[in-house]
Amino acid sequence: MNRDSLLFHADFRRLFAGDTASQLGTFVGVTAIPLLAAVTLAATPFEMGLLTTAETLGFLLIGLPAGVWVDRLRKRPVMLAADLARAALILSIPLTWWAGGLTMVQLIVVVLFVGIGTVFFDVSYQAYLPALVGRDRLLEGNAKLQGVQSSAQIAGPSAAGVLVQFVGAASTVLVTGLGYLASALCLWRIRTVEQLPEKTGHERLVPQMLEGLKFVFTDKPLRAIVACTATANLFGAAAQAVQVLFLTRTAGLPPAAVGGLLAVGGIGGILGALFAGAIIRRVGQARSIWLLPMLVWPGNLLVPLAGPGWRVPLAGFGLALAGFGVILYNVAQVSYRQAITPDRLLGRMNASVRFVVWGTMPLGGLLGGALGEGLGLTGALWTAVIGQLAAALWVVCSPLRHMRDLPVGEKAVVVPA
Repeated sequence: MNRDSLLFHADFRRLFAGDTASQLGTFVGVTAIPLLAAVTLAATPFEMGLLTTAETLGFLLIGLPAGVWVDRLRKRPVMLAADLARAALILSIPLTWWAGGLTMVQLIVVVLFVGIGTVFFDVSYQAYLPALVGRDRLLEGNAKLQGVQSSAQIAGPSAAGVLVQFVGAASTVLVTGLGYLASALCLWRIRTVEQLPEKTGHERLVPQMLEGLKFVFTDKPLRAIVACTATANLFGAAAQAVQVLFLTRTAGLPPAAVGGLLAVGGIGGILGALFAGAIIRRVGQARSIWLLPMLVWPGNLLVPLAGPGWRVPLAGFGLALAGFGVILYNVAQVSYRQAITPDRLLGRMNASVRFVVWGTMPLGGLLGGALGEGLGLTGALWTAVIGQLAAALWVVCSPLRHMRDLPVGEKAVVVPA
């Protein structure tokens, strides 16, 4: 192993380990909680839409002020508090189930408040990485962390499908809570001391929120990236709202098969993380952001074809292809965002971007539920995956299409091999 690798950076290793535990738990929950709702609690398509909406509603409700608050604080304590709060909330699900009192209302409320904790964690997390590893190593750090996410996307749903089959969905959710606790322990062991952010000339909430939004929307490439991601997330959440119902009720797959199929997308993600540096360097960072989605995101069109027999691996291949493209896109665009943003604005930039791109997801959840009721599960899923593919038009029709690399100050981003 190259000794210049961030894996020789002690505190990055602790962040990496915590992220591994957290992501594994998260992706177990991503499969187990919808299965709990769909199979155990017999949720309707509209209730599944509400559940999907609750997951990301926090970004719409408090995303912008969270960025201001995070910019005023050290990031690691915020992340620790968020992990502990999410663990306590998630662990209430199996406890209530064992007591015989779990309802869809409680499930939706818990998911809503876990999502609010995720707002603070994610805004802090992306603002913390530059302070931990330095701006010159952002691409390497993001690629490694994206690799963790993709690995968890394979292991989490696969493990969840099997566990749900044998111990039940509510008991499987324990893994998610334990993942958050393990993440908190790893963060607590980080020794790098953050500087307390300097106070700016105006401490009022609204002007600081507007400063973050202005920074995001006055940069034309960043504006196109935000519009693309927001649209993809809108229709991605619509697909998520009906996907488990489609796979269990229309395609007729058992929980273990559903978990395995959802895990396959992570294989493409791992390959994307492994080869992100080489591919982005060869293709160009700007070109990667618009060209690669056009080439590989169409894999999502194979998902509505899922069914018994040969159609399961066909849908799995589509998920893997799309997952490969999503990781390359995210590594390129997140590294660009972090590289061009002054330290004092990192939290607000991340919060402003998340407010827009995650703020569409609650609406997407409601859209998916409504489409499921009106068009049926198959029609809703087709509509959603076509909308995800169309999202790439924002970056295809932007100034990015005429660029190879993205300008940062007076020079382009250079992607290391």
